[in-house]
Amino acid sequence: MIGIRGRAGIELAVTSLVVPMSVALGAAPAQAASCNVTTGPYQKQVEKFLGRPVDGKQSSADCKAVKAFQAKHGITPTQGYAGPLTWRTMSTMQAQKAAGKNPNKDRKCPTNKGRIACVDLTRQLSWIQDGAKLKYGPVPVRTGRDGAETRTGAKKIYWRNINHWSTLYHVSMPYAQFFDGGQAFHSVTKSMWNPPGSAGCVNMTQKDAKAYWSLLRNGDDVYVYGRKPGT
Repeated sequence: MIGIRGRAGIELAVTSLVVPMSVALGAAPAQAASCNVTTGPYQKQVEKFLGRPVDGKQSSADCKAVKAFQAKHGITPTQGYAGPLTWRTMSTMQAQKAAGKNPNKDRKCPTNKGRIACVDLTRQLSWIQDGAKLKYGPVPVRTGRDGAETRTGAKKIYWRNINHWSTLYHVSMPYAQFFDGGQAFHSVTKSMWNPPGSAGCVNMTQKDAKAYWSLLRNGDDVYVYGRKPGT
């Protein structure tokens, strides 16, 4: 499924002269379309993540580095501003890296179900385990946007279609494995951090969706927990 750009998924560049509204939205002040030279609210954090000198002040080089990151991951407007969505994306990446090969360290995903696909909305991670043994992953995923969240709880895969076409969204959903109404694992070609998210499905890269297709079957358990940042 595809996401729809909305308030949860873009860093708004506000041109209004009403300063309190701009601050409330965490929006970038109006700048030339090429690059935003304003110091953002997450400047130091973003500089550190990108390996830039950490001084908390926007420079031309900072702007170019942030802009390249935004362009790669679909963050708009792509102007190099160190705003909330850019930092949220980076902090999610850090949480994913910290998970390493032990994503279920806190045992939030059941270990008494045998083979199960786990989805952690908070870290935007998924993996397959058999009991407590990790079988595949963890891998980054792209879940439902604000207002169309991926539903939490215990599920089961009930229908699979390797070349599914969504008649609702008119989009291809390769390696689709449905586990809750119209919500499914399936592959997409966009970045897993592309905001604001899907319409409820758990998006994956083609490589990971193909692996899930090979490892899972109808009747296998799925457990979704947590809360996606920004929802």
